[in-house]
Amino acid sequence: MNPFKKLVFLVLLLVFVSNGDSSGISFRNQNSTFASKPTINIVKTKEKAKQAYEFCKKNKMDTTFCILIDMSLHSGVKRFLVWDFQKDTIQHLFLVGHGCCDNMWSYDQSKDSPQFSNVDGSHCSSLGKYRLGKRGYSNWGVHINYQMHGLESTNSNANKRLICFHSWEVVSDSEVYPDGTPEGWGCPTISNNSFKLIDPLLQKTTLPVLMWIYQ
Repeated sequence: MNPFKKLVFLVLLLVFVSNGDSSGISFRNQNSTFASKPTINIVKTKEKAKQAYEFCKKNKMDTTFCILIDMSLHSGVKRFLVWDFQKDTIQHLFLVGHGCCDNMWSYDQSKDSPQFSNVDGSHCSSLGKYRLGKRGYSNWGVHINYQMHGLESTNSNANKRLICFHSWEVVSDSEVYPDGTPEGWGCPTISNNSFKLIDPLLQKTTLPVLMWIYQ
């Protein structure tokens, strides 16, 4: 093969490799083969925070911070936000577990597809706004929990179901994606070290704190 034909052949080969061939081998784009790790959507989060602030003002709840949990995210990434109303930004960001429902307790079988229920005995988490209540003893984690009072029809059975906010020693401090966070029986659970950061904030406030679990 003369040099000119060889050059033409190499150019054509490069074009084929770059574009792929619908009838044969193709080179998938980066998004389809190597999906990037999901992260917090800050636009969505700011809109939720704005709604949360108006809700807290109207219902005489704490307007310095709230807790937002975005269950649309994979459980192996940080989706538990402590939102600072005054600075209009994320103050803390943690991993959080959700309920296992009919899956195996403490596994991560629904890490990217959780189900939700308000039914007693379902072992599912419930969506909606909660008022965090009395600080008490927990059998799990650092042995502290906060009662959760459901404020909507989707979570009205929280007290009946003994749903509360607490830590769990099997929850990691760092993101574990593509693995998920271990799933319990419906309580939002964070790591022990994460809980130690938020507990002083909850003890310091004189007004009820909003926790909003949404998709």
